[in-house]
Amino acid sequence: MDNVEIFDTTLRDGEQVPGCKLDYKTKLIIAEQLDFLGVDVLEAGFPISSPGDYKSVKEISKLVKNTRVCGLTRAVKKDIDVAAEAIKHAKLSRIHTGIGTSESHMRFKFNLTPDEVLGRAVIAVKHAKSYVEDVEFYAEDAGRTDNEFLARVCEAVINAGATVLNIPDTTGYCLPDEYGAKMKYLMENVKGIHKARLSCHCHNDLGLATANSIAGVQNGARQIECTINGIGERAGNTSLEEVVMILRQHPKLNLDTRIKSEMLSGISKLVSESMAMPVQPNKAIVGANAFAHSSGIHQDGVIKKRETYEIIDPKDVGVTESSIVLTARSGRAALAFRAKNIGYDLNKLELDKVYKQFLIVADQKKGINDEDLPKIIEASNL
Repeated sequence: MDNVEIFDTTLRDGEQVPGCKLDYKTKLIIAEQLDFLGVDVLEAGFPISSPGDYKSVKEISKLVKNTRVCGLTRAVKKDIDVAAEAIKHAKLSRIHTGIGTSESHMRFKFNLTPDEVLGRAVIAVKHAKSYVEDVEFYAEDAGRTDNEFLARVCEAVINAGATVLNIPDTTGYCLPDEYGAKMKYLMENVKGIHKARLSCHCHNDLGLATANSIAGVQNGARQIECTINGIGERAGNTSLEEVVMILRQHPKLNLDTRIKSEMLSGISKLVSESMAMPVQPNKAIVGANAFAHSSGIHQDGVIKKRETYEIIDPKDVGVTESSIVLTARSGRAALAFRAKNIGYDLNKLELDKVYKQFLIVADQKKGINDEDLPKIIEASNL
């Protein structure tokens, strides 16, 4: 299988979310876990943004053993100088520099012509290249950038030494077929594209970040930029756990990552608690309800054979087992299953009696727990 590199930006894009600022020690804890998880690149921060961020990037560079440490910059010489200093102790390092390339960014953000933007991009990449071998260039708002101009920029920065080309859907605007087509266009129209790795960096404003990233790798990209729990600016970024498991569950794509998926649940909880950002219960892969079943029909199927309603083995993402949640929608099979787990092996007649009492109680509560069950069984006059 082809390897898709995972570029984690939890500590940079994820930490930009209001209220999610992390202290220095917590950043080191998360960085170490990301290293163990197997991410290929860890974007540790934006070194010039603050003394605290600079210190964090510097110390993460010393701590991380296997993952490439990356510092973000604008296409500004001073930014690049500071980033280079911050990551100089890293075993493997990368500078991530770039500039907006859409008409909106060029006209209203920078007040520059396309040729001026292209010139700044080349200068920035060359300067970064003077410090490190591995330079990633981001074409901000590439999702809304004219493909022909984007190809010109990509070709120019490859010639300047860029090793990775980040094609961000900065505003989360693209549809999957549009984003995939953009990657395909670059693969077919940029001279020297074989010298660089195309990267997806998608935002979730329309809920399409994961779908766009998958479309990107289906059309030639070999890096996905993502965050734990999909945390990030506005509606968030591509979710690391989602893209990893999509690729793993679809071998026909012939793509995979080196992520240790059994760590996903644990690192999700770590990031959620550290950032005080609860994970919504119905979140794919790591949500509390991702492997929980309350419908009687579903419960019966899962009890008989887990794969009936689960395409992922919970253990593959670090969850001990599926949950059979007792509610008024649950059936006899689920009630018998849960009762047996706490020591009550009910025959058919007993189960019928208990089930009637169970429904009376269940209609009054959101859920029935193991403490409720003995009381229900006792009240059934078996």
